[in-house]
Formats: sequence, C-alpha cells, structure tokens
Amino acid sequence: MPLKPPADAAIFDFDGVIIDSLAPVESAINGALTAHGYPPHSADELARFIGPPTPTVFIELTGAREDSQIVAACVKSYHELFARVYLEQTRLIDGMPELLRSLTLPLALATAKERKFVAPLLQRFGLESAFEVVCAPELSEPKAETVARAHRALGVRDPVMVGDRIYDIDAARACGLRAIGVTWGIGDREELSGADVLVERPAELRALLC
Repeated sequence: MPLKPPADAAIFDFDGVIIDSLAPVESAINGALTAHGYPPHSADELARFIGPPTPTVFIELTGAREDSQIVAACVKSYHELFARVYLEQTRLIDGMPELLRSLTLPLALATAKERKFVAPLLQRFGLESAFEVVCAPELSEPKAETVARAHRALGVRDPVMVGDRIYDIDAARACGLRAIGVTWGIGDREELSGADVLVERPAELRALLC
C-alpha cells in the first residue's frame, strides 16, 4: 500500500540501503587502526560505524579528540586503504537496482560517504541516471544538513527519507520529513523504531513509493 499521503519524492541513504559496503569499510578501518598501533576489530564490532562520518569512527576507536593528529592520521589512512578496495568489494543489495529504475517519482541520494567515492560506485553499478540529485559531504557534515541540501535541490514539498540507521531517521525528523526504515541494512528494528514505516524487502519499499 502506498504512503498516505503519497510522497512527492524520495531521498535515499546509500550504504546499507542500496549497497553493502561492510567488507571494504572493515578492511580499511582495521588497516588504518593497525597502521597506527591500534588493535583490529571484528566485522560485527565495526558494522555500527557504517553511517556516521569517518572521523567519528576513529574518535571512538582510539579515544582521541576530534582535532587530534591521530584521528587525522587514521582518517587519511582509511581513505587511502578504502580507495584501493571499495570498487571491488562493495556489492549491490539484491533488488535495489530494479526498484530504483522502476520508480517514477524524483529521487535523491543523501549519503555520509565521501563524495569522491560516490560517483565511481554509481557509475560501476549503472545507477548514475537513477538520481536527480546526489548529495555527499566533503568533510564531517551532519547527516541532517546533507538531507536538507537534497530536499532543497529536489525542489519538492514532501519527500520521504529512506534509510537503515538512526542517523537517517533523526536527519529526516530534523528536516520535518517522514522516514522509511529498511531492515536489510545495518540498523535493526529497535534502532529504526522512530521511522514512520519499516520494510523488510525492496518489494515492500516499492509498494510504498509507487
């Protein structure tokens, strides 16, 4: 059943919703940590770091301040390591390319992933034409501002946010938007409990947006 009232556009998160990037993120985080003398972590421990800005990851994992040299060094190493593996190791979520191509309402991408990584992934997966607007932070911009920029660029009144983390739900609320939580990403049903609707499969999402 479609949303009531229907949305006039949809703003999608990227990681966890459209792509599965856990493998390259885990590899790059652990590589950065070990390069600077910190122990590696398991994939389960690192999954929660898909969503927040990259500096946040190393602030927590090193215990250092945001403006510290070690956080800056870890972020730099992360970007270098991630750049080597992300195109090969990132995969699409099953059913999402077909869903995106089937939707007729305007679509935007609002992601916390650094801009330099977004366009190559869209190109690799043939999704460049799926989005009218692509918004990504250059640095550690709050997710709410990224979503707000996407909303302004779309030029519509009532878009809906589609995400898999609490950051997406909170950003939608901060922008006065409704939110759809998808349970196939990183966040579980408890984390996504603030969403207006939860969906478990891309087909359910399509039904809401058509």
